[in-house]
Amino acid sequence: MGFSGHLVFARSERPLLEAPLFNSTGPGLRDDVHEWQPRPGGWQTLQLEQGIWEDEHLPTLVEWTGAPACVADVSDSSVALVTGLDTDGHRWQAWINLDNAAALLVEEPEDVDDVSLWMATPEFEEAIGHKRAELDVDVPADAEGALMWASAAGVQAAAAQQPRVEELLRAQETFVEELFDALLDELGFPEAIHPAPQP
Repeated sequence: MGFSGHLVFARSERPLLEAPLFNSTGPGLRDDVHEWQPRPGGWQTLQLEQGIWEDEHLPTLVEWTGAPACVADVSDSSVALVTGLDTDGHRWQAWINLDNAAALLVEEPEDVDDVSLWMATPEFEEAIGHKRAELDVDVPADAEGALMWASAAGVQAAAAQQPRVEELLRAQETFVEELFDALLDELGFPEAIHPAPQP
């Protein structure tokens, strides 16, 4: 079973769990939250189990931190929709693992009784191909939005990075969490400091 839930990325001098939006979630919250290795400059990533994060939390978090933030809505570690927001209210969104996103978003015909049977047909494959092509058209604008958001966050990715960001948005990985982490690297955020192994 893959991970389903949200990856929340934001900057704060205080632990993100201290943000007021997490106060109402109760004392058991810690069991449902995994903190990733922080990145230099106060950048933190929280991995939240399903049911903790709501869409309206993103503006609240940006307001609390005073910095741009983003969240990836992850389904079974196989696909994610990333939404970023800066302090001026500019949003961007991008799917990662496009093939899986296409399969998730494709609309089944109304005359289908058994979805599992339809998924085994050439028509299903064709529908995925069309949806994948639709998503692919958005990739350059998604990458541009992500780079502008990163710039608003104070990280300077080289302009030449856009093709690399697009490549990443089109990449396919078993674990979408790895793509999310790689996307943050590619956008120019300082890489996480991994502790040295103990002798």
